[in-house]
Amino acid sequence: MIRRILDIPEVQQLEWLFNSAADGMLLADGEGRIVLSNPRLQRMFGYTGEELAGQPLEILLPEQLREGHIAQRSGFFAQPAARSMGSGREFSGRRQDGTIFSIEVSLSPLESTGGARLVMATVHDITHRKQMAAALMESEARMRAIFDTAVDAIVTIDEHGIIERFNPAAERIFGYSEAQVAGKNVSMLMPAPYHAMHDGYLSRYLQTGERKIIGIGREVVGLRQDGSVFPMELAVAEMKIGERRMFTGVVRNITERKLAEEENARLMQEIRSANEELTSFAYVVSHDLKAPLRAIGSLADWLSTDYGDKFDDEGREHMRLLISRVHRMGALIDGILLYSRVGRVREAAVEVDLNRIVREAVDLLAPPANIVVTIDPDLPKIRIEPTRIEQVFQNLISNAIKYMDKADGKIHIGCVGDKEYWRFSVSDNGPGIERRHFERIFQLFQTLAPRDRIESTGVGLALVKKIVEMYGGQVSLDSTPGVGSTFCFTLHKHHKINIK
Repeated sequence: MIRRILDIPEVQQLEWLFNSAADGMLLADGEGRIVLSNPRLQRMFGYTGEELAGQPLEILLPEQLREGHIAQRSGFFAQPAARSMGSGREFSGRRQDGTIFSIEVSLSPLESTGGARLVMATVHDITHRKQMAAALMESEARMRAIFDTAVDAIVTIDEHGIIERFNPAAERIFGYSEAQVAGKNVSMLMPAPYHAMHDGYLSRYLQTGERKIIGIGREVVGLRQDGSVFPMELAVAEMKIGERRMFTGVVRNITERKLAEEENARLMQEIRSANEELTSFAYVVSHDLKAPLRAIGSLADWLSTDYGDKFDDEGREHMRLLISRVHRMGALIDGILLYSRVGRVREAAVEVDLNRIVREAVDLLAPPANIVVTIDPDLPKIRIEPTRIEQVFQNLISNAIKYMDKADGKIHIGCVGDKEYWRFSVSDNGPGIERRHFERIFQLFQTLAPRDRIESTGVGLALVKKIVEMYGGQVSLDSTPGVGSTFCFTLHKHHKINIK
């Protein structure tokens, strides 16, 4: 039967078409048996021409579809009609190895001069198309999820400024529903004078390409349905869909940010005013307080010298306390001035050799003979304000000397480094400090020992902390009562000064 059909002239004429066609093609008889198949179809399904010849069409379908297809095939031959690719039917095909894939089939009935009823089928493997369609649907679903859940308003308009899309965030921000704005000009969301300017701007952009917002973004003002206006940040992107030009605007309500900026500006002004007051206070302290204090000190020294033999023991002790407290007051004023100048009065940062700085600080402080000061060799060179780093080391070493209670006092200045920081330390074997006082001693005017026993203004460690933190470092303390203390501070190897 198959041989006879192959001998039909019309079938022989089709062979050249089959063999040259880019699509998969087959010819089947009225019984649904494959008469002829082309190389493209054979590769698609994994069979040879000989393996397919004489087999029922259903060999190319998954088993669960075969029985139903027999009925469909019978119906087609009962009323044969050409079916173009555009109106073809989607099936699942089955390859020889059992894999299932998506195909689309177009059917064309044929009848030979001898009356044989045949059907020609053109088969497309649409696996890639289905995958692309699925990917597109997934992409659209993701975009829809982003569109619907975005915190910022998203508004899509056409090249005439007509609103096409309006997401839920836009509904919340502007107070309109999507149905209320769809088909209307986007200028309805803008207060005057932007409302009147918008269409002209869009038209000018389309003609000249001159950009003011598109692809740039800027801060503008929005208009809600209730007539209230609000500051917003607007970014607009252009896209082309075929011949159409569309614009998508992303709107962020920046009301809270603007309020925060205003509050920050107010606070900064208060800080500037406070700094100006501090400058005035420092001037008053320097000139109006120190002058009478010097006079009191001079008078006390004169009385102690010229009338010292006329005082009894109690009078001489009172004079000693008076002179001591005048000196302490002068030192306290100097400390306040130093503290107020940190971060306000600046000097150029230069490369500083800490080997020299630390040795000079020790020489200046002249520790007593019972205290031995050792320094790590090869301290680093750092870029910093020289006066500030001198103040840090002088105060820490001075503290260690001042509070030393051992006959064989030991002070060590050390440094270690890692990738980002230098870590400096000043250690002593002095009285140590209880942990409950660790934070307190870095506060201004705080001392642990009675001032009449040890001269201290309570400014030194506060000054150290302020300078180190200005350079982005940290100060810490490790101490054991009766054993000693280690004050540490860090400096970034590539510091940035923080002025507060």
